[in-house]
Amino acid sequence: VQFVESGGDLVQPGDSLQLTCKTSGFGPDSVAIGWYRQPSGKECELVAAITGDGRLTKYSDSVKGRFFISRGNPKNIVTLEMNNLKAEDTAVYYCNAEAPLGHVSQCTNFDPAFGTWGQGTPVTVSS
Repeated sequence: VQFVESGGDLVQPGDSLQLTCKTSGFGPDSVAIGWYRQPSGKECELVAAITGDGRLTKYSDSVKGRFFISRGNPKNIVTLEMNNLKAEDTAVYYCNAEAPLGHVSQCTNFDPAFGTWGQGTPVTVSS
C-alpha cells in the first residue's frame, strides 16, 4: 500500500493550490480517503474526506467552503483543491484512509488502516 502526495508549494494568502494523492495497493472504490494536515507544533487535523465511490464528502469547519476534495479518473487519484488560502493553512498535507482521528499529536503516529504514510507535501502560505 502506498500514498504519494504532491502539489505543495509556497503561496501567498488568497491564492489557490491543488494537491494530488495517488494511492496504490488496494481497491480505490472500497476505501474512503482523507486529507490530513500537520501544522508545525500543532495536532494532526483531518480536513477533508471522500467515500470510495466519490459520492460523499466531508470537511472540517476550518476549511469548509474553501477546500474541495474529489476523485479523479482513475479513482486512485484524489485531489484537494484549496482556495483562498490563509496563513493558518500552512502545514504538511498527507492523504490516507479516512478514519476517526480524535486528538493525535503526529499524523504519522496514527494508523487509519494500512500502517503506512506517504512523505506528505508541504504547503506554506505567507506574504
